[in-house]
Amino acid sequence: MKLGDDHPSTLTSINNLALTFWNQGRWEEAEKLQVQVIETSKTKLSEDHPTTLTNMANLATTYTSQGRLEEAVKLQVQVMETSKTKLGEDHPDTLTSMANLASTLWNQGRWEETEKLEVQVMDFRKMKLGDDHPNTLASMANLAFTWKFSGRNADAIDLLLACLAKQNKVLGPNHPETLSNLEALLEWETEGLNMNA
Repeated sequence: MKLGDDHPSTLTSINNLALTFWNQGRWEEAEKLQVQVIETSKTKLSEDHPTTLTNMANLATTYTSQGRLEEAVKLQVQVMETSKTKLGEDHPDTLTSMANLASTLWNQGRWEETEKLEVQVMDFRKMKLGDDHPNTLASMANLAFTWKFSGRNADAIDLLLACLAKQNKVLGPNHPETLSNLEALLEWETEGLNMNA
């Protein structure tokens, strides 16, 4: 039985194949399939349908992997703005799109824009999910790293310390995120000691 090129199950299969290509580093093949899925989703579902937006976000990730950061940013801004309009500023999908955009801007060294988005994501997650939710803690850590790389060392250390205290309680001391952030904190504190010596 044939479902057709634009059937949701067919699109899911194409998307899965694109993801497999992406995981293999076969960016051009992944991109070609992702563009096909997006165009079909726009026609079949609409430009602002959550599935279409997810597909666009996936293509932006492929662009990022290819080093095509400007194209990724353009697509991520479109996804973020549409999500804000369609779902609301504090919807989890909107916050994810904001965090993705912040990550790409971070890769470009655009610290002020990154910080602005990360603060918004963190604040919304605190309000919606609570101070101790793993997603809120991830937002705190992201902001700490942004502050570190933009030269706000003391603020970065303070925020990462606060984040780690919560991660130890919520995730546990042996969780990979806790361990990774602890390693970063120790490195930052060591750098500070070396500079003062």
